[in-house]
Amino acid sequence: MAMNFTDDIGPMAYPLKMVSKEVVEHMMGWNIPEEHQDLVHEHWRNFPAVSKYWHYCLALIYTMLMICSLIGNGIVIWIFGTSKSLRSPSNMFVINLAVFDLMMMIEMPLLITNSFYQRLVGYQLGCDVYAVLGSLSGIGGAITNAVIAFDRYKTISCPLDGRINKVQAAILIAFTWFWALPFTILPALKIWGRFVPEGFLTTCSFDYFTDDQDTKVFVACIFVWSYCIPMALICYFYSQLFGAVRLHERMLQEQAKKMNVKSLAANKEDAGRSVEIRIAKVAFTIFFLFVCGWTPYAFVTMTGAFGDRNLLTPIATMIPAVCCKSVSCIDPWVYAINHPRYRAELQKRLPWMGVREQDPDTVSNTTSVATAQSNAQPAAEA
Repeated sequence: MAMNFTDDIGPMAYPLKMVSKEVVEHMMGWNIPEEHQDLVHEHWRNFPAVSKYWHYCLALIYTMLMICSLIGNGIVIWIFGTSKSLRSPSNMFVINLAVFDLMMMIEMPLLITNSFYQRLVGYQLGCDVYAVLGSLSGIGGAITNAVIAFDRYKTISCPLDGRINKVQAAILIAFTWFWALPFTILPALKIWGRFVPEGFLTTCSFDYFTDDQDTKVFVACIFVWSYCIPMALICYFYSQLFGAVRLHERMLQEQAKKMNVKSLAANKEDAGRSVEIRIAKVAFTIFFLFVCGWTPYAFVTMTGAFGDRNLLTPIATMIPAVCCKSVSCIDPWVYAINHPRYRAELQKRLPWMGVREQDPDTVSNTTSVATAQSNAQPAAEA
């Protein structure tokens, strides 16, 4: 039965005459030339070719995410990088996370182009470029979240001598980039693992389908390196941070009762501490987004290597990929909503955004005076 395949895949599809007879079926990978067919794992050939409308829908979603990421992360880098009140070692990590998020955004034009062609543009080279950007930004963002958790823990639990200085911050930032390199360079150079198309065959990631021991060990190692270790560090530092905050609050309450005053938070240091806790809440929110964004993808890779692969349909594997990209776009807006000093700078520089936030330093001074007066009144009465 004769079928006109080009009607369904659009005018930019690769000419059929350059596709081998074995794959001229309306199945996944059929429009990839014979010399590049080794890119497509046999698992994907079991599924019908994805409709062009799915490709166009994905391109539309990625276009919106790209715009959101470019604006949000661009503003974060601009404000945090140029504002004197935000020029601290701790906020260097915020800029670093925004850079990783912008790097993930660079993938999006490649995916949009691939979606209109309904195949990988550039084949192996295009696949490697896409996957390298994704690997660097994903692994780098994960370990940066762990570094931010460490910084929040040090800053809040040891406010006097625990703060990280600029030299230490620079070393930790360099560490995040070195952490992301091994599992980016090794598969890119095909020393260990490799990058292959996945899902709609318009995106690329590391190979988790090849059924050999080497691939399984690689998948297990990258799972531990890029997901389990950052997750364990983040959970540890935040648990220690929240424990330190609870202990501090309990000590203040007990001491206030002994002195017959309402509160001991009568100085700028304690008022500033509440600001640091608000910033810690922002960091914890971003960590929560990291978990929501990357856990589905971790599940997909581990299922591909060790589980039931029948669960991994093209659409099912694209949903976690979209989640990962979405997180990189949401991060900067979380800062815009919750970070007090960032909101204050947004109000100064971009008043048309309608942000309303008083300067935290002014609030700290006002709170200190008000609290001191309220504490002095019971003392005078006594």
